[in-house]
Amino acid sequence: MGFLGIGTWEILLILILALVIMGPGKMTEIARTLGKTVRAIKKATADLTVNVTKELEAKENEPPSPKPQEKSSTTSGKVPPAISNPGATGRDDQPTKPGGASATK
Repeated sequence: MGFLGIGTWEILLILILALVIMGPGKMTEIARTLGKTVRAIKKATADLTVNVTKELEAKENEPPSPKPQEKSSTTSGKVPPAISNPGATGRDDQPTKPGGASATK
């Protein structure tokens, strides 16, 4: 089995047909372009492999981040602080005007 599931004889037949159809001058240009393309693809995959490897190694070497502490459903015995000066009249249920003053007269 040869290249991409094509045998040696099939590849040779394709090359001969391409030579007859395109001519020898065009075949060298196509081969040169194909070689440059394959080289660029190999270089790009090698660079990608190096970058991914570096990122994975950096991720493995960094210290683990601290996990946030979960809050328990029970209280720790602390009471929240009381609200000081709830209002000038001492009543919290009165609506206030946009200026912040109490609605009472």
